[in-house]
This record gives sequence, C-alpha cells and structure tokens, in this order.
Amino acid sequence: MPTISKIEKNSSYLKVIWNDGEESKFNYMWLRDNCPSAHDKDSRHRMFNILEVSQDINPKNYNINKEGKLEIEWSEGDHISYFDQKWLRDNCYTIKNNKKYVSPYQLWDCSLEKDLQSIKIDHDEIISSDEGLIKWLKLLHYKGIAIVKNAPTEKKSAFPVLNRISHTRETFFKTPFEVINIPKPNNSAYTAHALRNHMDLPWFELPPGYQFLHCLVNDSEGGNSSAIDGFAVAEYLRKNEKEIFETLTSIPLKFRDKDYTQESHRSFHAPAISLTKDKDFHDIRFSVATMDALDCHPDVMDKVYKAHHRFGNLLHDKKFQINFRLEPGDIFSFNNRRILHGRTEFDPNSGHRHLQGYYMDRDEIIGRLNYLKK
Repeated sequence: MPTISKIEKNSSYLKVIWNDGEESKFNYMWLRDNCPSAHDKDSRHRMFNILEVSQDINPKNYNINKEGKLEIEWSEGDHISYFDQKWLRDNCYTIKNNKKYVSPYQLWDCSLEKDLQSIKIDHDEIISSDEGLIKWLKLLHYKGIAIVKNAPTEKKSAFPVLNRISHTRETFFKTPFEVINIPKPNNSAYTAHALRNHMDLPWFELPPGYQFLHCLVNDSEGGNSSAIDGFAVAEYLRKNEKEIFETLTSIPLKFRDKDYTQESHRSFHAPAISLTKDKDFHDIRFSVATMDALDCHPDVMDKVYKAHHRFGNLLHDKKFQINFRLEPGDIFSFNNRRILHGRTEFDPNSGHRHLQGYYMDRDEIIGRLNYLKK
C-alpha cells in the first residue's frame, strides 16, 4: 500500500506526493466534507453540513501523526480531521481522472450466433449458488444478454430466479405482462406480426433497464427472436460515420405512448444515443413503432431523418444481428437500454405462443453484482 512521503499546502488544496511517485491534489472543502467524523456510524449518511463553513476554509496545521493518519486542524469550526492514508489513496480523484477509462462492456456482432452457448446459463445454477448468480449478472452487465435455460414453465414461475437479483419494476402492463396474440391489441407485441428491433418503453423518462422474456410455450410456426447490440452499432458509427454519430447523440427525438387503454399521456424527448461522463455508451433509444411526429428544428430535420434512417438500418443489419428460437423454459434476459430485440411473424393458427415478460431497473443488476463481487 503506497504511503504519503510529502505534503505541500497550496491556495485551495493539499498536494500529496506518494512514495510510488503518484501525486494527489486534495481540495480543502472536499477534505472537510469527507472528514470521517462527518458520517453517522449507523446510517452512514453525511451529517456534517459543508454549507455552514466558509469557502476560505483551509488547514491551519497538518501532519502525519503517530497512527500514520493525515491529521488536519482546520482554520475554523475548532475541528480536527484524521484521514486514513488508504482511504485517501482509494478515493483520490486526481489519480482517477488521470487514468484512461476502460469500458466494462463487451461488444458483440453476428458472430455471437455461432457461440450462443457462451451466453447460456442453467436456471438451477442461479437458484442454488451465488457463483451461478454472479455468472448471470456478469453476462447481463458486460455482454448485455443472457439466456437462462431449463426454467419452470408454469405461469409466473420466473419470480424466484428474478428475485435472486432483486425486485421487479412494475409498469401499467402489470408483472408479468403476457406476450400473446390477443384481439384488439393495445401493443404490437400482443399480435402475431413481426416486430422490428426495438427497445421497450422509450417514451418513459427512465425506461426499464433490463427485460426478461420467459418462454412458456412456443409451438407456432415463426416467432423466432432477434437481438442486436446497440452499443456495438453506435461504436461503429463513432469510428466510421462521425457526422451521423454526432447527430444521433446531440439532437433529441420524440417518443410517445400510443396505448389506447391508457388514461395517462406519456411522451419524452431524448437522443437516440446517450453517453456517460466518460463518453461511454449509456442508452440506445430506438423504436420505429413508438417514435412520435418529430418536432426538431426545420434546419436540422433532414439530417436527423437521414441519421435515424442510417442508424435504424444498421440496427437490422445481418453483420450485427443474431437470430435464435426461444424454447419453453428459456428466459431471454437483456439490457433494454442497450440490446434491441425483435421477432419474426408467427402463425397463431399453427400452434400456441406464450411468453411472460418482466422488467427490472439497471441499478438492481449492477448493485447486486457489486455486492456479490465483494
């Protein structure tokens, strides 16, 4: 573990030089705000109010004490802080911001179809062990897709394995929602029609992070599934078609809920591709079926439509798409804000097809994985 070898006081920060040559800048207000005594020992919530100190707060005295902690006597408030060196190093924002960001996502294309076994996991392995659950969560987080095999095929029987992660996300479709062919459907999923690759619920401010489609029966002709890694398509555009990528990340599209059974009117503006603070991919928002009449500025409408047209065609390109058939007992699990999914048309007169669908927020997958990894 690196240790502090030298400390220098500056106008607004302490410069710390570590014995391995790394340098850290610790802002005075940041240090005071993160004093170990600032947090309640039980709730771990910060109880200290940084708003009550002046913006000129600074160390009156500072040194490494006998316990090896950075000891700071503050210029106001009659307070001394004691910082563990390991905590300072682990939370050093200078070093973190100097490091090159490495994306956790494993992008994939059509070649995954030849290796579908790599994204499959047995239902009982998840139910019976944390190792199995971690394997499933890693597939969901890093690849964005997994197929759980040999699950029960009774109605609502996916709850036990999903609850190994966390609680499900409730929507007006209810949980689970029934993916079957019904008369006078309020959603195209409830028909026998083909579904273009899409994300679910793009007209929500925060669409569900993950979706789980549990196959109970699949006896009809047709109804094969497709999936595509929207992040991989976006990365292709970032590298090869920069103007289109810039349009898709900067100009919001409009999505609207067109469900005739609803007494709420939901719509939302968002770009087709959104990025994180590290310029990694955050969301893909795409659905031909539920995109509303666009209201972009007239000067950009032509380039928006051309970018949307290009993106949409790539999101159905055989170079990127995989195709497979769900079997009874399969749970098709995927990141709804990364992986677009679709299906071919099926003949409802040739046999029964019944999936049950569940949603879960992305926080639950990532949070559970981080907990179990520790």
